[in-house]
Amino acid sequence: MKTDDVVAMLATGATTGIGPAPTRRLVAAIGWGSAGAMLLMAIMLGVRQDLADAVWRPMFWIKLGYALSLAVGSVFALSRLARPGATLAGIGVSLAAPVLAMWALAALALTDANAAERTALVFGKTWRSCPLLIATLSVPTFVGMAWVTKALAPTRLRLCGAAMGCASGGLAAVVYSLHCSEMAAPFIALWYLAGLLVPAALGTLSGPWLLRW
Repeated sequence: MKTDDVVAMLATGATTGIGPAPTRRLVAAIGWGSAGAMLLMAIMLGVRQDLADAVWRPMFWIKLGYALSLAVGSVFALSRLARPGATLAGIGVSLAAPVLAMWALAALALTDANAAERTALVFGKTWRSCPLLIATLSVPTFVGMAWVTKALAPTRLRLCGAAMGCASGGLAAVVYSLHCSEMAAPFIALWYLAGLLVPAALGTLSGPWLLRW
């Protein structure tokens, strides 16, 4: 989309929603990026050996739902931020709700645990590697989203970069949850969010030059 086209669109009050073709490209970027993240996970980490048993535990699905809800909320944010003039109504709620819900669950778990157990609930066994691995798995989706988003003529480049990072980080967290054996709510609330925030920060910093059109 050319600059003159954007100016004309805004001047005439034309709709700023993503049309069918850009939506298909965004979905394709998410699909191929997620497939790339799955491949990276399989090569670098592997699926957890007790996955067949883990799927019967409620906390597995809570962890998966937490990551997926952050990914969906961030993709929604990206779909709005990627087009000039689009409203941001509802974005804050869609991102804050899963975080607040998981933190409430984490607080409940810490309250019920004795003092000797709380450190293990927060740090688990993989707190050092978890955020870095999620950030690494986010790379394929981030690249695909950047390629599609730039063509949509975004105007709020830092915010758009942050949304790309959050979306790719959320999808990476979904993939990583198939490897990660940590099941404590405090660990998931803290370190999964940290893993998502790494690509979000990188997207915020790189947005102005990566998405410039």
